[in-house]
Amino acid sequence: MTSPPGPGSPAVRLGGPALFVLLWSTGFVGAKYGLPYAEPFTFLGVRLALAAVLLAGLALALRSARPASRTQLRHASVAGLLLHAGYLGGVFYAISVGVPAGVSAVVVSLQPVLVAVLAAPLLGERATARQWAGLVLGVAGVALTVGPGVLGADAATGPLPVAGLLACVVGLAAGTAGTLYQKRHGDAVPLVWGTAVQYTAAATLLLVLAVATEDTTIRWTAEFVAAFAWLVVVLSLGAVLLLLYLLRRGTAAGVSSLYYLVPPATALEAWLLFGERLSPVSLAGIAVTTVGVALVVAPVRRRAPAAPAPAPRG
Repeated sequence: MTSPPGPGSPAVRLGGPALFVLLWSTGFVGAKYGLPYAEPFTFLGVRLALAAVLLAGLALALRSARPASRTQLRHASVAGLLLHAGYLGGVFYAISVGVPAGVSAVVVSLQPVLVAVLAAPLLGERATARQWAGLVLGVAGVALTVGPGVLGADAATGPLPVAGLLACVVGLAAGTAGTLYQKRHGDAVPLVWGTAVQYTAAATLLLVLAVATEDTTIRWTAEFVAAFAWLVVVLSLGAVLLLLYLLRRGTAAGVSSLYYLVPPATALEAWLLFGERLSPVSLAGIAVTTVGVALVVAPVRRRAPAAPAPAPRG
């Protein structure tokens, strides 16, 4: 009988990131499915509130360790506000006002660039020259994908709404800050309970925003229920727990660079499910980002230390 693969095995090392990319990309599609039936902050706030309850129940059933101090609760709450209310709130709002799911995914995939720039002074993580080249390619790929739409010259997407693109930028900034904050302060917080606290903080803010700015109406159609269930169970439970696990095992820049692989997957899913079309220039941009992520996440080969010189003989 063979033993299960360990945490350092190729199956886990490669399978975990691949599964995360697949699951995370469906979040943009799920948002597009559900947003016709609920406004963005209402949709996301109710989703995260239910996910918080489910995770708390799971933590109780597993008798998981709880945050040991108010400091840990505060760290989990801040990370939740950034990673879920800020990042997801920006993306959901952008899609709700007409930014294509694939374009939203490309804009927020700039996160690895910002994380790599800021991780050096904040976390002491140093990027190699090859990784910087990959990050630059990522920026170029995003520019190719979004540029024609911003200029109103993309026949496939048409002019992109400025408010939606600004919301993507807000989501990008919040996701970057949340990743760095989680990497610096969140490793000591128990995973399951800590994530439940994150969702509680994010849901509270989003529901306040929903009450203040939306009519909070939800049409519980079959399409909405399917999208809602998928986002709660697969994204809010499965993908986010996997993301936090990967952050604990890898560098912030390396894990964040996985976001570069989300746009190709999202664009394919949006084309298959909604008929969203991207221009050849945009598709070329997605291809460039994929090359960029390969350069960033490929293992760094370190030279073996030179053998010490033989001691001189007297």
